[in-house]
Amino acid sequence: MLRSPTARVLDETDEPAVRRLLALDPVGACVIAGRVEVAGTAPAALGAPLWGIGGGRSLDAICLAGANLIPFAVPGAERAAATAFAERARRGGRRCSTIVGPAAAVEPLWELLEPTWGPARDHRPRQPLLAVEGPPAVAPEPRVRPVRPAEVDVLLPAAVAMFTEEVGVSPLRVDGGAGYRARVEDLVRAGQSLAWIEDGQVLFKAEIGAVSRAACQVQGVWVAPALRGRGLGAAGMAAVVEYARTAIAPVVSLYVNDYNAPARAVYRRVGFTEVGCYASVLF
Repeated sequence: MLRSPTARVLDETDEPAVRRLLALDPVGACVIAGRVEVAGTAPAALGAPLWGIGGGRSLDAICLAGANLIPFAVPGAERAAATAFAERARRGGRRCSTIVGPAAAVEPLWELLEPTWGPARDHRPRQPLLAVEGPPAVAPEPRVRPVRPAEVDVLLPAAVAMFTEEVGVSPLRVDGGAGYRARVEDLVRAGQSLAWIEDGQVLFKAEIGAVSRAACQVQGVWVAPALRGRGLGAAGMAAVVEYARTAIAPVVSLYVNDYNAPARAVYRRVGFTEVGCYASVLF
């Protein structure tokens, strides 16, 4: 009888194997890859344990167990990985606000965790993962630019509105929004928050929320409600793509809810193509 694999906490000696695994899909693994490139794989440096299956020079799957639970596995290993990761996750109890990552790894993991962690506040099983390499297909809006540190108070209401609209709850509900504001400030300082601001109002905004050497991931795309349907989204995203691909990483990616037809149409116009599928479970 074959035994199910057991997940272990990885350390700094596993970093080469982790990097080889993540290199199999630089776009799908962008979030974890960016963290590993900055901090390595030691739990203390990462700020969260990184679980893994496999040993020596080869790993079949990993899972970053931080504020978000992010699994990643080689094709064909997702279900075995889910069994091992679910056992560890159940043992420690739910500490994450979201399970997110490639759908092939997230869905079997949630299937095993739902009886003890469920019900979820929202489950989004199909979120197309899109990417563009090269110039955008439409003209960029020249007024979209990196947000300045002095403009955080101008940006914050739009960021809160975007988060609430997308996630379904306000980011201000926890610690009065201090943690969320700190995250917004970090992105601004890093030059990863872009917006079109006129007369003290945000018309369009987006963040480059995850960055690795090979790819970056755009998050938090928002157009002021009164201006939607006028082409601002496409021109604004084109500006984000042009900035990101020249200043941050050669491949620009994002994931979008499959039911969000208007957004998907905008991204197609800009030049994004589907390269995979994400899934999210929100608590």
